[in-house]
Amino acid sequence: MTKIFKSFVADESGATAIEYGLIAALIAVGIIGAAKSLGNQVSGTFNNVATAMKNA
Repeated sequence: MTKIFKSFVADESGATAIEYGLIAALIAVGIIGAAKSLGNQVSGTFNNVATAMKNA
């Protein structure tokens, strides 16, 4: 029983998987934030162009 517990404590593969998961989640949050910001800017540009075309 002690041997199993020691091997469980020494095994770090689960911790590595969790770390990779956290890194992937952080990258995903960054991409979502950048895409949302870029989307707002593109939408504003299209609105400006549409307004300019209506007034022309």
